[in-house]
Amino acid sequence: MADIALPENPWILAAVAVAAAAVLAFILSRLISSLVRRALRRTAVDERLYPLLDRYLYPLLIVLALLFVADAAPVPAKAQAALHQLLSTLGLLLAIVLASKGALLLLRTTGTRYGLGNIRGPLEVVLKIILVAVGVMLLLDNLGVSLTPILTTLGIGSLAVAIALQDTLGNFFAGLYLKVDRPVDIGHYIRLQSGEEGYVERIGWRSTRIRMLPNNMVVVPNNKLVQDNITNYHLPDRELVVPVGIGVAYDSDLEKVERVTAEVAKEVMKTVPGGIASFAPEIRFHAFGQSSVDFTVALRAREFTDAAVLKHEFIKRLHARYAREGIAMPFPTRTVYVKMEADGDGTERNELKPS
Repeated sequence: MADIALPENPWILAAVAVAAAAVLAFILSRLISSLVRRALRRTAVDERLYPLLDRYLYPLLIVLALLFVADAAPVPAKAQAALHQLLSTLGLLLAIVLASKGALLLLRTTGTRYGLGNIRGPLEVVLKIILVAVGVMLLLDNLGVSLTPILTTLGIGSLAVAIALQDTLGNFFAGLYLKVDRPVDIGHYIRLQSGEEGYVERIGWRSTRIRMLPNNMVVVPNNKLVQDNITNYHLPDRELVVPVGIGVAYDSDLEKVERVTAEVAKEVMKTVPGGIASFAPEIRFHAFGQSSVDFTVALRAREFTDAAVLKHEFIKRLHARYAREGIAMPFPTRTVYVKMEADGDGTERNELKPS
């Protein structure tokens, strides 16, 4: 088999090598893109990832192929080192740009999926700063610049900045946690450990705003919101049970009391806005009180703010119905015993002793 004759002109040889590198890079880029599409076909990957690969993967592979060609090129050592340095720097720059754009695309996709909202902007800024810093350090290291003094200076400066911005960074990461884990969300009605309660209006990167029912706004630092115990009246569902305590006289017919109370409760559930018409109210006697037999009626409201209206209407209607049915709701009473005692001179003295 005859040997293939290579052209003696070095420029023609370089052109052939570049053309071969371009063809090889094109084939590899098509193959890698096809494999990536096939592997990520069943995952929730943003469609913008594929044009990104097509735009940057091909030139990156060309540079890598030229690196192999440059190592075998019959050129002086100094020229070969300079060419190798140039190509490696260009390839590293392309890789950094591809990784940076891919990371930002992933962050935006995640932010849209999980509703990061106002936090996504600051996160992108932080991510860009980190990527630029890492990219610059890699480029400097590739160019032979010593990073030890730079890293030492950055370490001291970062420590000072972290101490100065401790509260700000704590609130920032707490806001990120609130957005990702979602113990509260915009529109939820919550009660804080300190007693404030209201609707969540906004979750920012530093604080969360809660609109109270009197139309006042409470601004809570995210760090404090994460650390406190929070009652969320919209989790796991907006609907909630509304217990109402009642007491009737001891001589009441409890079967009649239960029937009449259930009728009023069902009527309230069906006619009062905010009630769950399909819910069957529950009545449970639970105690013999000082002056009454006590029981609880469980109503059900669509959300927390409907509970007050349901209680209001139920108490009014039940009071009127008890009056028509002759069911007594006694006042609290105290029994007083009168004891007659005689003094030493034979006279009697009254002494009152409450039970």
